[in-house]
Amino acid sequence: MSIVDALTDQAMVVLQDRPVVALSAWLNRALGECAATGRTLQLVTPLATRLSLPLRSAASGAELQWIVHNDDGYYEGLTGRPMKWGGAAFVPVPEARDYAAGFTTRPAAPIGSQLTLVYRIRHGADGHLGGPVERLLQLTTGKLPAGLGPAEPLEHPWRPDRLTEYARARSTARLLVVGDGPRPAHAICDFTATQGGGVAEVSTVTVGYGPEDPPPLQHLGSLVGALAADQPVASLFVQLTPGRADLTTEPRWTGAPAPVALAVAGAVGGPNGIPGQQVGPPRQPLTMFPLGDGRSQDGWQRHSLLMQHLQSAS
Repeated sequence: MSIVDALTDQAMVVLQDRPVVALSAWLNRALGECAATGRTLQLVTPLATRLSLPLRSAASGAELQWIVHNDDGYYEGLTGRPMKWGGAAFVPVPEARDYAAGFTTRPAAPIGSQLTLVYRIRHGADGHLGGPVERLLQLTTGKLPAGLGPAEPLEHPWRPDRLTEYARARSTARLLVVGDGPRPAHAICDFTATQGGGVAEVSTVTVGYGPEDPPPLQHLGSLVGALAADQPVASLFVQLTPGRADLTTEPRWTGAPAPVALAVAGAVGGPNGIPGQQVGPPRQPLTMFPLGDGRSQDGWQRHSLLMQHLQSAS
């Protein structure tokens, strides 16, 4: 249970002093309240606190801001931007020209890599919705998912029919799914009802790897093809992010994400210099475009060129 430590017209401020802060049911409700009232939920923690992957994902949006309190003041936990209390909310320090000191300190644990796969699928009016996330977690971890729920800790053991029932009963729904393999794995699944009873799904699966355990990127084509064999996939984007293998986030700089590949439905040609590779079954092929090794930022330029090409061709 948490309490609101300050409430203004602009912000709901919540103080948390614990090793890891997760997306609890209470925080989930507070986020909903802030979205409805036009406030920002400002979560204030000490430097030693980490965020769980679902809460870190929420902090990337407009409704939640992670504020870190260090000896020399406050800063934004995901960007290092110095902050101060402005009377109604924490606001940027206008004269600051550099990262906050705490943001550039050495991480408390070894930095490995986090493999992220974002897929988009359109489901019909009938049938289960849990197949794609179950299959992708099985492909990346070797085991079926362990549990699901709207908040942490996840309150239900994994059941595809429970996910389907929850998602189809709402116009929009977000569910968390946790893996059960040897490496930490989480999925954040967003569902939106479409015309005719269909459902659009955008899900993000993230798997953590240690410094001596690199992701098997050489098998990415077969993994994407295996996913497409079970369900038509509209697109799948893959990137690597430097980070802790346990998928928690420290309020420190650990490196920038970089793209690995983008797969799109159909047999599609790419721009010059970005050849595509056909993966998946002939009846519902995907074209996968390699973009980089997941470390070089040059991959974002190829990603931009590819997206411009695909948009102009559509």
